[in-house]
Amino acid sequence: QVQLVESGGGLVQAGGSLRLSCAASGRTFNNYGMGWFRQAPGKEREFVARISSSGANTIYRDSVKGRFTISRDNAKNTVYLQMNSLEPEDTAIYYCAAGSTPRSVAPTGYDYWGQGTQVTVSS
Repeated sequence: QVQLVESGGGLVQAGGSLRLSCAASGRTFNNYGMGWFRQAPGKEREFVARISSSGANTIYRDSVKGRFTISRDNAKNTVYLQMNSLEPEDTAIYYCAAGSTPRSVAPTGYDYWGQGTQVTVSS
């Protein structure tokens, strides 16, 4: 069992930055790939980024490449999402998730989810 708690969301102007954190409980954190997803009002949950269990491999959705960076610290059981050059279109609730399916970009590939943190980007 893995419990996930996100933090770091907030209100920021377009062009600004935020750093999201996701703290995991449990001893098996470093067995899981970790993903960030987001969901805007009236839209489906969409993949943002994923990092492998070791941290060696990452995947990003095209619209955030070059702006967002996913990282993890297995000693602290924490995964991060550094978001730069934020755009109003990035406004959503951001969720972190833990999954054992390799390289999954679908929500169904993840077994555990956090409660989400709101990110609002004003124009």
